[in-house]
Order: sequence, then C-alpha cells, then structure tokens
Amino acid sequence: MAYVAVRGGQKAIEKSIERLKYKRLEKKKSIKTEDIEASFRLLIDQVLSESSLYSRELAAIALKQAEGSVEEAVFLLRAYRSTLPRKYYSRNAESSSMFVERRISAAFKDIPKGQILGASFDYTHRLVDFELKDETDEDARKFFRKIESKFKKEESEIEQFPKVVDYLKSEGLIAKIDNDDTEPRDTTKETLKFPASRSERLQILQRGMSQAVIGLGYASLRGYGAVHPTVAELRVGQLPITIENPNNPTSEEDSYSIGSIEITEVESLVPVTKLLKDGSHEINFEIGYGVTLGQNETKAIAMSILDQCLERKDEGFATSDEEFVLYHVDSIEATGFISHLKLPHYVTFQAKLNSARKVKGNSDEKEI
Repeated sequence: MAYVAVRGGQKAIEKSIERLKYKRLEKKKSIKTEDIEASFRLLIDQVLSESSLYSRELAAIALKQAEGSVEEAVFLLRAYRSTLPRKYYSRNAESSSMFVERRISAAFKDIPKGQILGASFDYTHRLVDFELKDETDEDARKFFRKIESKFKKEESEIEQFPKVVDYLKSEGLIAKIDNDDTEPRDTTKETLKFPASRSERLQILQRGMSQAVIGLGYASLRGYGAVHPTVAELRVGQLPITIENPNNPTSEEDSYSIGSIEITEVESLVPVTKLLKDGSHEINFEIGYGVTLGQNETKAIAMSILDQCLERKDEGFATSDEEFVLYHVDSIEATGFISHLKLPHYVTFQAKLNSARKVKGNSDEKEI
C-alpha cells in the first residue's frame, strides 16, 4: 500500500522545523559530536548495527541531529548510506581471525586459552552512580593516566583465539556441514523474497531493531518457539577486513587490508534428539548464530535464538515464521509504517464516517 504526502502549509512546516531546532537548543547548550562518540559507545554501536554503516563519527552526528532518537538516527544514516557509491566488496572475513577483547562461554568453565571478561556491565551493581553528575574532563584524564600503562599492556596482548564449537565438532557432537560458497544476495540492494536463504535472514536480523530482535528472542525462550540455547561462545573484538587486489584478484595473500571493524559474535548450542535406524535416540547439537556490528551482546544472543527458530520452521509458532520475524524487526519499516498514521487521512476517514452515519441513520437502535 502506498501513501502520498500532500504538499501544503509550507510556512507552517518551516515554523515546525524551526521549532524543532529551538527545542534542541533551548537549554542554550550544544553537545559536541566527539563527546557523543566518546561517552555513548554502546548507543553508537546500536546505531552502527541497525544502519549497517560503520562510521562512529557519522553515527554521533546523526544522534545529535536526532536528539538521541535511535530510530531517527538510523533513518538518517540509511538514507545517507543509499547515496554512497559501492566500490568494493570485501573478501569473506573469517571470525576465527578476530582479535578478541572479550570472550566468555556459558557452556564450559574451562575453554582453550581461557575466558576473558573484557568490558561489560554484567559484573556491576545496578546502582546509580551519582558522582557522575559532577564528573569532569580532568577526572577522566586523571583516571586514564592512572591505568593507561596497565591497559596498554593488556591491549598489546590481544590475540586470536580458537573457536569453542570446533572442539565439539571434533568430538562428533555437532554435525559437519560443508561450506556453502553460494554468493549471498545483498538485502540492501534487492527486495526480500520468501523463502529466504539463511544469509538473507542473518542480514535482516543484524540490521533489525535491537529491541524487536531481543523481544522476539525472549518470546521464544518463554515457549513461543521453545528454543532455549546455551551460549557456547560470545566474543567481542576487532575483525580484519580485506579487499582483493584488482591486479591479482585470485590471490588471497595479495589482498589489501582496509582496516578492522568491531563485531559481536555468538554461537549458541541447541540440543536436538535424532532417531537412529536401530530405533535408539542420539543427542546432537545444532548451532544458532548471531553477529552484529559493535558490542551488541544481547541482540547477538537473541539473533542466534531466532536463527535457530527460523531454521527449524515450526509452523506452530510465530517466531518460526520468517515472514513474520523478518518483516517486523526492521526499524525503518516499523517506524515508517507506524508514523504514517500521523499523515492526513481525511478522505479515507470521511468515507468511513459517512458509512457509519448512514448505518446509524437507518438503524432503529437507540444509543445508551
């Protein structure tokens, strides 16, 4: 269904936009974009993920313009992203090459090379720190000087780690699956069609509204899909990105490095009972996968749950219906369709109103 905006009231619209800027600046203060980028790391990461544009500076500008509204900031960045030329596609990035800053497993206490807690709110007390009200730049510099040498040493020791699921595969507890080298369809350039491939589903979920993905993942945990996984490994770190050398495109060793991006990756284990030919049962594990730009741990876990829900295709649950899930997690589609209700609907509503009046006029029922 299409909706056409009617042009009119140009002066009123200009005044509305002017009023919007007034509301943003009415405290007579303007926050610097570098302050947003420095102080709202996880908010920036959420915008990066939902907009699929990896630029912390642009995310900070969009958040300032949107007055902190994530949905508006994502809208701005997706619109800007659509204007950019696409010069290269990167080579396949193997997550095993990630330089890990945080790595935990809920499935095993002891994992090869150990668990790394990294930066997380998971181990903090959820108490409001009122001292932050008077925190200054000098306080930040003082703290940084105090721990700089220790943290620089730790950062220099960041390395690549083996994958936990590889050890389960070696024991035969996870079925080996051949690599699917089919070139994925780019959901940012092509219309989504059903049935969708797994790569398309993962693209949509990665770009999905964080709260929507988390909400549907939670619904599955509560029984609407009944997928209750165990996190084999959650890792956050820097993933190197390379592009092919145009003069030697077949050589991976001759690729160009264009930097790295921070990602969150989750591999969840879901037990599956299989009936063998002799009538006995065997328990194996299937993997639910989630990956997002930036540090978006809860979203990545929920994504791994929905990945398994959509792979199982249990028709009894909405969380296994790919059309229901994929169409309803997109922030731009959801925000746009809800927001369109604010546009003029004079003609359609008057038609309904006239029908209601006509029925009322022909009815002998009295209003109570």
